[in-house]
Order: sequence, then structure tokens, then C-alpha cells
Amino acid sequence: MIGSYVAVGDSFTEGVGDPGPDGAFVGWADRFAVLLADRRPVGDFTYTNLAVRGRLLDQIVAEQVPRVAELAPDLVSFAAGGNDILRPGTDPDEVAERFERAVAALAGAAGTVLVTTGFDTRGVPVLKHLRGKIATYNGHVRAIADRYGCPVLDLWSLRSVQDRRAWDADRLHLSAEGHTRVALRAGQALGLPVPADPDQVWPPLPYRAALDVRRDDVQWAREYLVPWIGRRLRGQSSGDHVTAKGALSPDDIRTRIGAVA
Repeated sequence: MIGSYVAVGDSFTEGVGDPGPDGAFVGWADRFAVLLADRRPVGDFTYTNLAVRGRLLDQIVAEQVPRVAELAPDLVSFAAGGNDILRPGTDPDEVAERFERAVAALAGAAGTVLVTTGFDTRGVPVLKHLRGKIATYNGHVRAIADRYGCPVLDLWSLRSVQDRRAWDADRLHLSAEGHTRVALRAGQALGLPVPADPDQVWPPLPYRAALDVRRDDVQWAREYLVPWIGRRLRGQSSGDHVTAKGALSPDDIRTRIGAVA
């Protein structure tokens, strides 16, 4: 019976791709917090989301991990290192060493540390070439989880997110449905009953000609890929000037989810 939960991470945990009615993001961690709160008496649950888009592992450790120590929650989710792995020349072995030091610090501050693997990028343009690097990092994450007794939110094995509809238009962040399925998988990782199967099969899509698919790929590259690469080259982050959500009420999250459902 988890009474307090803190979410730590980057854009994935902030909820980019899952906008609420006010335009602010919801995301899997907020949705997961509602699942946890539903198992507690009314008013007997606290939730804080510290995640900020674009953050690298060392930034997360410097900015967010100390806040976890202050809050001392029953549960902390830790999804970090993905932005590091995407950068050219980074070594997944070295990133994993820093990830483990962070897990050690979190394990001393929270009752349970839920760690997260990376997605299987086999169907993602550009990122599919990093699949082996991500798999190596995932192997380290699982080994670290074994050493510290952490449950694992395994996104690599979540087959339903291989569907295009699980992703936002930028193809880098999950859609609202994708975030929902990850929240359900997080509940399963903790052994909780969940209201739906996160790997539920999607309805069939109508046939699309190869030319239409190619046209969409070109539009995506122009609108999202080129600006993303440009920010990397300029040393800019989508999280510049963005602050964390902080403490959130599960009732408010329910209201915002219901408004866009």
C-alpha cells in the first residue's frame, strides 16, 4: 500500500506527448499515480513529479535526486540515461555506471525504486540504428535492478508500443494512449491489478500506399527531425526554462484526464 510516490526523469516521465485540456502534459507517471492513489483512503496519498524534458542523467542526479532524499517517498520511479544514450559517442557501459550510483542514492532515500528500460526502437526512423546501444544499456539496467532489488518497468518487451498510434506526431514521445499503456505496465511491474491489458491488440488500420507513407516520413523529418538535430548541434535543450510539475493532486489528474478522454 504505497502512500507516497515521486517520479524522476526526463520528457518521458514529464509526459511529453500527452497534453491535458490546458496544454500541460499528463503522462504515464501521473496516470500511474492515480492507479496508486485509488488503492488508498481518500486524501491519504501524495505524489510529486520532478521530471523535466531534455535532462541528461547527471542533470537528473544533481537536480532531482536530492529532492527525493528530502521527500523520502514509499516509491520513486527512475527513468534516466535515455538522452545520454542518444548522443553520438556515448558509451552505454559508462552511462550505466553513473546510473547505478544514482540508484544506490535513491535506494537509501525511498522505500522502493522502480527502474525503467529503454524502448525497442526497431521501427523508429533514425533511432533504429541505436537499437544495439539501447539493448546494451537495458542489460545493465536489469543487472543493477537485480543488485538493488528494484522492480523493472520493462518497456523493451511492451509490444503494443511498436504500433505507430502509441507515439506522438514527433515519433520521439508517446501519445496519450502510449502513456496510458506504460502506466498500466508500471502497475503490473509492482504486481498490482490493473484495469486493462497494456499489450491489448490495436484495431486494424486501413491500407496506406507506400507513397503516402513516404510523404508522411518527409513531412516528419522537416517538421520534427531537422529541428531536433539543430538543437543538438546548438547545445540547446527542449527543457531550457522548463520547471518540474512538482506536487500534484490525484483528483486534479483524474479531472484533466477525463477532460481529454
